[in-house]
Amino acid sequence: MNPDFWHARWLKGEIGWHENEVNAHLATHWPLLAASPGARVLVPLCGKSLDLLWLAGEGHRVLGVEISPLAVDAFFSENNLTPEITEEPPFLRYRAAELEVLCGDFFDLTAAHLEGVAAVYDRASLIAMPPDMRPRYAQHLAELLRTDVRMLLITMDYDQSEMSGPPFSVSEDEVRNLLGDQFGIERAAQADVLADYDAFQQRGLTGLLEQVYVLRPL
Repeated sequence: MNPDFWHARWLKGEIGWHENEVNAHLATHWPLLAASPGARVLVPLCGKSLDLLWLAGEGHRVLGVEISPLAVDAFFSENNLTPEITEEPPFLRYRAAELEVLCGDFFDLTAAHLEGVAAVYDRASLIAMPPDMRPRYAQHLAELLRTDVRMLLITMDYDQSEMSGPPFSVSEDEVRNLLGDQFGIERAAQADVLADYDAFQQRGLTGLLEQVYVLRPL
């Protein structure tokens, strides 16, 4: 999948992964990371998620990364925020108080961009990647992050033959294969959430598990 795919989805408004409220798992399980107030938190492939606001409200300095300018502009405008925008090739940096979003390709991030990041929140990033890209994603994170960073990861697990992604199905075994060399992985919750996604039922899906993992450095 190339950037044009995501630009087209945002242009057409085909953003079924977007939630119109703060993710319930975030509020419930974020305390397990024990991220201190003021800690810098990375939210990859953040879209226009309200989770950014929730994290900032918890006293964190939030760094989102999003490839679509439409998504970034929508996030700030829909939340009545006026960001300072600066060109920092290959990114545009949007900043409003403790909220910061880098508009550009996640794979262009360097360790310098993530200086001070103490925690990661991934609800829509790993499951946005097709199978052949997920190892690259995991490797890039491992190369960029400090060795003491913790992560809250939310995935979806379903019969991929019933529905094509994104969001893609990512099993617990795959999570452990991708990230187990760097993190100790604890599954903190699992829930059947198919009833919450009418669009996925219409696409033929008959079962959908949402899984929440707490990842701590080894």
